[in-house]
Amino acid sequence: MSHRLEIHNPATGRRLADVAADSPASVALKATAARAAQPGWAATPMTERLSAIGRFRTSLAAGIETLATTLTQEVGKPISQSRNEINGVLTRIDFFLEQTEAAIGDEHVFDDGAMREQISHVPLGVVGNISAWNYPYLVGCNVIVPALLTGNAVLYKPSEYAALTGLHITRLLHEAGIPGDVMQAVIGAADVGTALLEQPLDGLFFTGSHATGVRIAQALAPRLVKLQLELGGKDPVYVRADADPKIAAESLADGAMYNTGQSCCSVERIYVHASLHDAFVEHFMATVAGFRQGDPMADDTYIGAITRAPQLDVLDAQVADASARGATLRCGGKRLPQPGNWYAPTVFTEVDHTMALMREESFGPIIGIQKVSGDDEAVALMNDTRYGLTAGVFTRDEASAHALLSRVKAGTVYWNCCDRVSPRLPWSGHGDSGLGLTLSTHGIQAFTRPKAWHLRRP
Repeated sequence: MSHRLEIHNPATGRRLADVAADSPASVALKATAARAAQPGWAATPMTERLSAIGRFRTSLAAGIETLATTLTQEVGKPISQSRNEINGVLTRIDFFLEQTEAAIGDEHVFDDGAMREQISHVPLGVVGNISAWNYPYLVGCNVIVPALLTGNAVLYKPSEYAALTGLHITRLLHEAGIPGDVMQAVIGAADVGTALLEQPLDGLFFTGSHATGVRIAQALAPRLVKLQLELGGKDPVYVRADADPKIAAESLADGAMYNTGQSCCSVERIYVHASLHDAFVEHFMATVAGFRQGDPMADDTYIGAITRAPQLDVLDAQVADASARGATLRCGGKRLPQPGNWYAPTVFTEVDHTMALMREESFGPIIGIQKVSGDDEAVALMNDTRYGLTAGVFTRDEASAHALLSRVKAGTVYWNCCDRVSPRLPWSGHGDSGLGLTLSTHGIQAFTRPKAWHLRRP
């Protein structure tokens, strides 16, 4: 029986392609091949591994138009943002190329002449990567590139909503010199992910929803597999009384609506000091009104399609709940009457924490703006969540920003910016936002295990 995966364009609803999908048997065969190939890859000199990833980077840059077009067609991301994503992954690859060798070099920690102590960093072995559709290049390469550079074999399951992009990534890595058995894509939907979890993995790195992350953790717990979960967020920002309301509004509108709001670090809750509230809302609404929603292949489109049709129901439910509980709808609040998965940019004011809009992840072009009386109320509301991915504050005073953000439970905090990721800083979360981290030198070491050496001279 042949297995196929159908791929549809979320902007039109039309069938885009169908590709060969894996079965549980083929996933097992790939895992066996990866296990056999990994020791040889780990023994490959670092210079050769670095050169292969460098060639991969060159291919990404050279093929950006083709790659961006595929990405836009299968996830509905505006073409300019698809190009931005690929350009962004080039800088992340540069970081990994520059930092990996030193990050996993031997550490000599003690030597008294008779006894030496040192730490080496050895690859985990076979790494499973169940990746996300919203930023498949960035999220995927956060795992794939450092995993390969540190000597691991990778079984990579791209999201079924970004399978064509996943196949592009795998093809370009093979063409760059990564052995076929060392880097393998497993293609399919949830059943293929389940089959991957059943393999004898040494590490599993997942990016996606909290509910799926919990199921993965439960499945792997009896085997004590190293697990990293990058999950969701309900990311808050506070606009303090001394902030510039226009600058804050323009930045936060972008932070809420970029990638059609489909980012784990999208701004999802905004708290504004009462003295600035009306001016902020005015500037925010003017900014959102300037965002063009339309054909994702058009260069001037800013808001594209919703990738997953079921998310439209989530957005509808949050709109209905907020409206029923007394929120004021300032714009949007509905699907667009056309083929594909489209939702109008939606802004609510007069919101509170009785509303799902302010508590549950939205993952769409929707935002609630709540008036607050001051710093203490803002911090209390920012922490009133089961998530803890990112949080930010807009203020002219750095000391106040530091004091406020030190009180907020979040893995990443922002002063006068938002929705930003740097390869130099770890990406992690508190609570239901996940376990472990990617990026930074700590994220490189995550693909290794420390080995302690006690060396006594004779």
